[in-house]
Amino acid sequence: MKITVDRGVMAEAVAWVARSLPSRPSVPILAGLLMRAEGDQVVMSGFDYETSARITIGAQVDESGEVLVSGKLLAEIAKSLPDRPVRLTAGASNVELVCGSARFTLQLLPVEDYPDLPEMPAATGSVVSEDFARSVAQVVIAAGRDELLPVFTGVRLEIDGDRLSLLATDRYRMALKELTWNPATTGAEGAALVPARVLGEAARSMSSGETVQLALASEGAGEGLIGFEGDGLNGTRQLTTRLLDGEFPKVRHLMDIRGNVVVRCSTAELIDSVKRVSLVAERNTSLRMAIDEDSIALDAATGDQAQATEAVEAVITRGGDEVTAVGFNPHYLSDALGALTQPYVQFSFTAPGKPCLVQGLPELDGEPDADYRHVIMLMRLPG
Repeated sequence: MKITVDRGVMAEAVAWVARSLPSRPSVPILAGLLMRAEGDQVVMSGFDYETSARITIGAQVDESGEVLVSGKLLAEIAKSLPDRPVRLTAGASNVELVCGSARFTLQLLPVEDYPDLPEMPAATGSVVSEDFARSVAQVVIAAGRDELLPVFTGVRLEIDGDRLSLLATDRYRMALKELTWNPATTGAEGAALVPARVLGEAARSMSSGETVQLALASEGAGEGLIGFEGDGLNGTRQLTTRLLDGEFPKVRHLMDIRGNVVVRCSTAELIDSVKRVSLVAERNTSLRMAIDEDSIALDAATGDQAQATEAVEAVITRGGDEVTAVGFNPHYLSDALGALTQPYVQFSFTAPGKPCLVQGLPELDGEPDADYRHVIMLMRLPG
């Protein structure tokens, strides 16, 4: 194999594939990054038996071929190279990389021992890339990170005709996003529990093109596999991953909250206020929100060492049981507010210790965004 490729294109492509490689591979060969050169393209790929990543970039190919090298090491080298064309020449046991006056020699790994990458399933449909990236970002923040509870580390993807739903929960918060998409067949139905980390990576890295293809394997070959394909910054990308096992908890009904007390205010003002007040919030303690007649007051403290309070103008609607103060996990509140795309936010409260519904508002007196709902479990206030 002998190729010449733009340094920036190569560095970005190698870094993207390397992110999918395991930090501590169960088999040493899985730390490798596979490069296949043919025609005027180079395909770089990685696989750990769970997730595969593949990117196709343009290059000058003088000799076609296939090599396997350490992915993490190549990524470190590529990002440190000067802004010059990169030449890669493979020998019998190593590959030589030359960029300007910099020269590296990397030992080759045995290509024949590398596992075959899974084939992309047939396309189930496509979604506008910008909508997909924004929607996934709004949902994955609510997914769990505890690998001992794998079912909560996933995002439930539901297909119902031309509606695509994304749902995630870590048991303390929930996020649901519904959007339109273009199914490959009318009346399409299905559901899958996708690892949130892989879904987030696919949505972020495939936003350069117009659409992202979703491919959910049906019964037979490839069952239990989902694939994503779209254009990234410098080439076409494919990701496949095994679906998570286990039954996702039935939490949709918890989204149907009818608030006795409804609070509306500016999203940006509240985000800034939460950031400031949270600076003095002691670890594992709540950020208190007191609800007055025409404002809300945030306060937090670290014992006697530091205290903070700040008021934000708000429109309050009361009915039924009174809710005068509630407690939020400050990180969960910041995440929920940061996920909103509307200039105003609406909180729906039923009781101090019950879940709270957070939605965006296009206008202060407008209707809440029904396509995105975020629920936060409130913390018990001291005393």
